[in-house]
Amino acid sequence: MTQQSEPSIAVIGAGAWGTALANAAAVAGCRVTLWARDAAQIKNMRRERSNQARLPDVPLHDRVTPEASLQAAVADAQAVLLVVPAQTVAQLAKALQPVLPHGVPVIICAKGIDRASGHFMSEVVQQALAGVPVMVLSGPSFALDVGLGLPTAVVLAGRDEAACKALAGTLSSPSFRVYHSNDVRGVEIGGAAKNVLAIAAGIVAGRGLGESARAALTARGFAELLRFSHAFGGRPETLMGLSGLGDLVLTCASDKSRNFAFGLALGRGASVEQASGGKLAEGALTAAVLVGMARSKGVDMPIAEAVNAVLEGRCGIDEAVAGLMSRPLKAEH
Repeated sequence: MTQQSEPSIAVIGAGAWGTALANAAAVAGCRVTLWARDAAQIKNMRRERSNQARLPDVPLHDRVTPEASLQAAVADAQAVLLVVPAQTVAQLAKALQPVLPHGVPVIICAKGIDRASGHFMSEVVQQALAGVPVMVLSGPSFALDVGLGLPTAVVLAGRDEAACKALAGTLSSPSFRVYHSNDVRGVEIGGAAKNVLAIAAGIVAGRGLGESARAALTARGFAELLRFSHAFGGRPETLMGLSGLGDLVLTCASDKSRNFAFGLALGRGASVEQASGGKLAEGALTAAVLVGMARSKGVDMPIAEAVNAVLEGRCGIDEAVAGLMSRPLKAEH
């Protein structure tokens, strides 16, 4: 493939996940611009050819160009990956509006629900960028694994299935497999809701309640995820795949997950402020809006409710666990 024929991808957000995705796209044969608002960070990445602040010891691929100008980053892009925290997606989408080339798709790589509006990420971006093709990337993936080129499979969802399939092929490599779907809502719900459930799994581990309890919580949490998705238009087969079950299993089983690690610290007695350790746990920001949306549709989500109550200080962990264990027995379905 010649330099001229290489697809051009812009990655907006140079955190650990953005850096990892930039490398993955470069390995797949794309020319990549990696944008961050911090000019000093960009300067360091250009000099060191790595993102020591966010993804240490993972060299930037030769095809990745750090860029401090948002306009320059997207000028030649054939697709834009929006890889910023969920609660800043609206802000960055608005910033893209005057500089995004016409018809260029925006791929949302954040996993959450907008707290200010109660809208899903795809709705937030569509409101800011009317008429722009919007897709969602999700699935079981740790930034370090992807950055190191370890085998990973994710799913890309878009309403235009042909365009989505083409982009999935563009971003795929032997180590980074991108499947495609047209169930945008199901894929984004799987990515957002599992973060809250991962906090619950971390609490169980931190409290020393045992692997049996964690397995039961993961299974019952998945049932909550399915009910929520059904109420908001997601397809059950989507939730049985990478973005739902796959991502839930990963984040409920490893302290490499920020949400699990956050819950683990809570279970060991840390306060909410101490548990974060200065790192972003998206589930902590998603819990209240997830629970509110579930209530609006009459969806029963006792685990998510318990997590939210703990985060808001309305009950202690032992009280929350006792409440879940005393729920009426009923048929499993």
